Amino acid sequence: MSLTITDLEDLQEEHPDWQMELVDGNIIVMGPSDYESEEIGTQFSAKLWIWVHPRRLGRVTGSSAGFILPQLEKDQAKKRNLRAPDVSFVRAHRLKRTQRNFVELVPDLIVEVKSRTDKIEQLVDKIQMFLSLGTEVGILIDPDELTLTVYQLNQAAQVLQDGDVLKLPNLLPGWELAISDIWPPVFE
Repeated sequence: MSLTITDLEDLQEEHPDWQMELVDGNIIVMGPSDYESEEIGTQFSAKLWIWVHPRRLGRVTGSSAGFILPQLEKDQAKKRNLRAPDVSFVRAHRLKRTQRNFVELVPDLIVEVKSRTDKIEQLVDKIQMFLSLGTEVGILIDPDELTLTVYQLNQAAQVLQDGDVLKLPNLLPGWELAISDIWPPVFE
């Protein structure tokens, strides 16, 4: 049985604490992230928001913001996907007013943070799917390898690590993020 976004919304009403995505007619219930992965996602999101918000460049959201994505094929009218990246950015001119529902658009930037139980291949597939639909930049953060990989359509992936600086001049001119700044601190 192929489920729809309406089915997901109904299930969400029954289970408001569950985080779910709709992928090719199947509902996927997302488990909580491990503490370190969530802290890294929050750190990235905070650093991005601190740059974006005062400049009124757009909107930064976390892992609970759902995006209704365009269909990949015309004959799949009821198989609309609803996905939620760990961090996303949408330019201001594309979403002038926030919505009290899922938004029907593809974010300009998505970030996925590998949790302890995630499989890299599935995260890369999710990023590639977003890129194929119009996302400009997809980022995969791997705490196990201490790397941040930048994906763009039809370009080689760029792997960054401590000592490197993330720059996205076409999307966020002037913004820079030292890779070492996203890892959780160790308190003595």
